[in-house]
Amino acid sequence: MIENKKEFKLISKKNPKSLLPNVLTIFGVCLGLSSIKFAIDLNYSMAVVAICFAAVLDTLDGRVARLIKGTSKVGKELDSLTDVISFGVAPSFIMYFWAINELGKFGWMFVLIYTVCCALRLARFNLTTIEETESWKINFFEGVPSPAAAGLVMLPLILNLSGIIQFENKAIICAAVILTTSLLMISKMPTYSFKKITIARSLGIFLLLGIGIYLSLVIFYTFKTLFFTGLVYVILIPISYFHYKQKNNFFLKAMKEEEEAEDIL
Repeated sequence: MIENKKEFKLISKKNPKSLLPNVLTIFGVCLGLSSIKFAIDLNYSMAVVAICFAAVLDTLDGRVARLIKGTSKVGKELDSLTDVISFGVAPSFIMYFWAINELGKFGWMFVLIYTVCCALRLARFNLTTIEETESWKINFFEGVPSPAAAGLVMLPLILNLSGIIQFENKAIICAAVILTTSLLMISKMPTYSFKKITIARSLGIFLLLGIGIYLSLVIFYTFKTLFFTGLVYVILIPISYFHYKQKNNFFLKAMKEEEEAEDIL
């Protein structure tokens, strides 16, 4: 009797280039878990910073994998697992230790709701396929992606750390934010992807200048900058919805006209 054994290989012999993106992904796991440790130690500023760095690595690992042609099935599964830990478990624990533990058992319920919704959202994302005729949909996510959701969930904490506002009833506010974000994750609300954005070479210098200015603001006004970044994203959610609807209506109209033309012929 011949046994069919499948070995788990972090580094594929056929594609050793997959090591670098997988290492970046593992660093993301470490940052997510470390953020929980920071929260336990009541060092919430470092907890938020760790999640932000995890989000940066989450953006980089996929781009690096595609750039060096180092994509792999292991990398895809590892990325999803990392997202659940860094943007599902970690942010909910941070907010639990900071505020919603004041709600007792109900506070823990919100932790479970957010984490489960994050896992469901990632499972749906992994199964999502886009038809070739609907390639424009690649510019949109279905629901709020988990890294953005992590930022939205922590907005009250970030606002508090910025010194702009000091909350009195922070537990109720945070619970409402967590519940709203959880629903947005599993909803079919279209949100901008930003994955396929292309910049003209002539505008490259302005892009670098903008990145430099933004990083300077992050260094000197960390939490104020992070809060206003989150606020901009919140504003973009309804804009992306109407943009998606406009493109979808245009696509459906074009398909209808094409079908009518075929009927005439």
